[in-house]
Amino acid sequence: MLESFTPVIESVKLIPSSGGRFEVMANDKLIYSKKAEGRHAEEGEVVRRFSEAFGIEAMPK
Repeated sequence: MLESFTPVIESVKLIPSSGGRFEVMANDKLIYSKKAEGRHAEEGEVVRRFSEAFGIEAMPK
């Protein structure tokens, strides 16, 4: 995420959890939830969803 959106991300907060929970939120908007999807995110899926949610293009690697 940081590599793909360096110019637009001001801060990141990691919140420890248990039970294999993995969620990505931005501006109080749920981008991805392992619990809701019932699976791990596919490669690039979280970056793609973030990009779609905010209309921001990811930086090329």
